[in-house]
Amino acid sequence: MLPQEIIRHKRDGLALSTEEVAFFVKGIADGSIGEAQIGAFAMAVYFNDMNDEERIGLTLGIRDSGEVLDWSGMGLNGPVVDKHSTGGVGDLVSLVLGPWVAACGAHVPMISGRGLGHTGGTLDKLESIPGYNIVPSNADFRRLVRDVGVAIIGQTGSLATADKRLYGVRDVTATVESIPLIVASILGKKLACGLDALVMDVKMGSGAFMPTASASRELAEAIVTVANGAGTPTSALLTDMSQVLASCAGNAVEVAEAIAMLKGDIRQGRLYEVTEALAVEMLLAGRLADDESDARGKLYGALNSGQAAERFERMVAGLGGPVDILTSFERRLPRAPIIKPVLADAAGYVVDMDTRDIGMVVVGLGGGRRRSDDVIDHSVGLTAIAGIGDKIEVGTPLATIHARSEDDFARAAEQLRRAMILGEQQEEAPHMIYDVIRQREAE
Repeated sequence: MLPQEIIRHKRDGLALSTEEVAFFVKGIADGSIGEAQIGAFAMAVYFNDMNDEERIGLTLGIRDSGEVLDWSGMGLNGPVVDKHSTGGVGDLVSLVLGPWVAACGAHVPMISGRGLGHTGGTLDKLESIPGYNIVPSNADFRRLVRDVGVAIIGQTGSLATADKRLYGVRDVTATVESIPLIVASILGKKLACGLDALVMDVKMGSGAFMPTASASRELAEAIVTVANGAGTPTSALLTDMSQVLASCAGNAVEVAEAIAMLKGDIRQGRLYEVTEALAVEMLLAGRLADDESDARGKLYGALNSGQAAERFERMVAGLGGPVDILTSFERRLPRAPIIKPVLADAAGYVVDMDTRDIGMVVVGLGGGRRRSDDVIDHSVGLTAIAGIGDKIEVGTPLATIHARSEDDFARAAEQLRRAMILGEQQEEAPHMIYDVIRQREAE
């Protein structure tokens, strides 16, 4: 087979065979196919799409382009399950979800990413914990997944090696926003973790990765169809990102809120609702619960007993962090020198917010990246963020800003005021869970 003939076929709108897709992905991984050809292939897919068989083939090719983790010889006493989110602002779900589900009998090998653009990255949050090592040895990673039930780390170079090269070309050829390429990139990495089941969290709203609600639904349905077609039982939740998910956004501040939730101090609100819904779906997918009521009962028990919090602490200690993070986090996590509220200059109700712009406030403070090589300040961010439906008076805090300087505070305050939209009539807060998509519905 010749790469240019495969490109020609897709350029002309023809469906590629499984063999053609596998050949092309292998060439991406071993370097025998050049970047110009990769770019041409990506553009042909962007304009002509792929059918389900092609998407499954592309996903499996990326999965198999590197190491595929095998847990069969580890003596695990529960299913290997994971969750992936399309990302958002104040989305600290993974920090709570992994330990919580592990405390219910699952094993969660969660390989996460960094933030870029307006979305926060799980790895950046965890690196605000002193000593936390996001790149442990493969032996340590597998041991933690076996013994603790959860390990949240960064992607190793041995997994899905074709994806890094393909994504790099997509990034500079304006082909990132292609559903089949997005699906294969997400699932190629996730399925390389040797999962028994996967749950997706696909965001909708002003802080979401996808630009419209219909695009978010299309992505969720495509992921469910392709993952199940590739042999991994997968479902997806469509969740709200029209406002900040937690009450905070940043790195250290989100770790602090995650610990508060794991310790049982937070039992309601947007973050709790979404995390619980994903946890229920993971227990069902892993066959650790008979139905939703049974799953919720197991989850409540894991929180009430302290088992979920203990799993988090053991994971942190096992990856080089403090052994007592649950009790010492307030003094161990970095703290910004300027912490004060931004006060509203008008009265009304919060009726909407530009969640993406609020994410960019955190980036402007130094808590996120404009470029992949930017250095993160883990101490900065926002806390006590007002939500949709909240009543605001003149002088009422819209949020508390954690900043490096007074100038940074002033800039962030002005940006935050613009991002918060006030009206005269109170609006009902958006639903957090719009839909659950399972294989039967996706077919």
